[in-house]
Amino acid sequence: MTNLKKLLAFNMKEQRRVLGISQAVLAERVNTSTHYIAMIELERKTPSLPMIERIAESLEVDSPELFSMQSIPEESLKELHKSVIGDINTAFCESVRRRLKDLHNGKYSDQEVKDYLDEHSSGVRSSSDENI
Repeated sequence: MTNLKKLLAFNMKEQRRVLGISQAVLAERVNTSTHYIAMIELERKTPSLPMIERIAESLEVDSPELFSMQSIPEESLKELHKSVIGDINTAFCESVRRRLKDLHNGKYSDQEVKDYLDEHSSGVRSSSDENI
């Protein structure tokens, strides 16, 4: 599953680079703050549909292009893939850690559970890296 915030952030930054404009110039063009543009590009805020349309117009692209993976270089796609796999792995390990701790009613310390997960999830990490 594709992370839309990552795509939006990457495509906004890339199109700003192509046009040679700063976050401040983009913010002025779409009538918002530089801070808000930065938060979108840092994947901390999600713009409304009308804002996406204003951003796209200011970046001289159609709105769907802000979510296109075609503009992303292969290396960036690999990084995005690694990031998504890492996020999944982290969420999975945290879920297993909580479940193990629940099952053993606190018998194991957080460090013991972490060590166990590190030892047993290394195959998951390395096999996902090989697919990239």
